[in-house]
Amino acid sequence: MNIPISPPLSALPPAVPTEPIYRLSVEQYHQMIQAGILTEDDPVELLEGWLVIKMPINPPHTLATEQLRDLLPPLLPPGWFVNSQAPVTTDTSEPEPDALVVRGHRRQYTDRNPGPEDAAIVIEVADSSLRRDRGWKKRLYARVRVPVYWIVNLVDRQVEIYTEPSGPSEQPDYAQRQDYGPADQVPVVIEGREVGRLSVTDLLP
Repeated sequence: MNIPISPPLSALPPAVPTEPIYRLSVEQYHQMIQAGILTEDDPVELLEGWLVIKMPINPPHTLATEQLRDLLPPLLPPGWFVNSQAPVTTDTSEPEPDALVVRGHRRQYTDRNPGPEDAAIVIEVADSSLRRDRGWKKRLYARVRVPVYWIVNLVDRQVEIYTEPSGPSEQPDYAQRQDYGPADQVPVVIEGREVGRLSVTDLLP
């Protein structure tokens, strides 16, 4: 009788654990970075206590991110700047959005990362990450009351703007969503005031 040979364990995809998994605090995450356990080469970010693998970045994603980095700063009033793919620290998470409009000046953040209270707009560029950005990331940003959340949606070729965050709740979310297509211009709103507009076609690859 022929007995089928099972593939070696190393060839099998990892199973999703069914047992409780230990969640990290932001402080523990920082300690792992300081100790060199996690480095800049490790493609992870901390989302609600979980170490989550970041989606790979392809050329269209890179182009859209660089366009944001080039086009946003000239529109901002004094006292605001743009971070790109850098951490923002909350009480349970440290996502690394593709762009973040931050209050103050860069030298204010030499000993800490910006927090949600420092952010006017958080922006994620989404292709393979669209489901995560519309779900997990949106919930995370709404819970800590980031006032404006953009998704530069490369799949549907539009920019989605979410406003009116609920804050901490059973199901954190944004009350308002407005979509802008290739023929539209996106308003850039800082603390409730429109400071300029960006063409959607300039943001899309």
